Amino acid sequence: MLLAFNKPFNVLCQFTDKSSPPRRTLAEFIAQPGVYPAGRLDYDSEGLLLLTDDGKLAQRLTDPKFKVEKTYLVQVEGAPSAEQLAQLRKSVLLNDGPTLPARATLLAHAPEWLWPRDPPVRFRKSVADAFIELTIREGRNRQVRRMTAAVGLPTLRLVRVRIGGIDLGALKPGETRNEEDPP
Repeated sequence: MLLAFNKPFNVLCQFTDKSSPPRRTLAEFIAQPGVYPAGRLDYDSEGLLLLTDDGKLAQRLTDPKFKVEKTYLVQVEGAPSAEQLAQLRKSVLLNDGPTLPARATLLAHAPEWLWPRDPPVRFRKSVADAFIELTIREGRNRQVRRMTAAVGLPTLRLVRVRIGGIDLGALKPGETRNEEDPP
């Protein structure tokens, strides 16, 4: 079994939380017993999370040796230059080593399908922001945020829209759908 889930902002990618006060978890949204996240999506990130009851499938989706592509919509602070985009495409040196080359495309504006975030991203009249579509083949801790920061474009909002051949589609935050053909 494979479930696609649109993880809302500020929800943990686990079913329990022992912190005080407790944070929102997957248990609020996922009623299907026996499924677990195949990979992670940070608490402060949104978008596509896959859950499965198949350990081999989870490994195939998450193990770096399989280089499954993950695509993100990234709202960044600043107006990306051609040089900054070229650096993201080539490789970015992070404290844990260089990244693999990525695909980075500057978008003219936020996609029409993008839902408003709750709470909203802070708007500042004097500081531009932009949207980048970024595709990576790794999955290091907070990698996309660290990559954009390393080239001088701090991430304001991060939405994962695709993992391998599975995309977010029309899922609204908090919704799930069954996937028939795992990648």
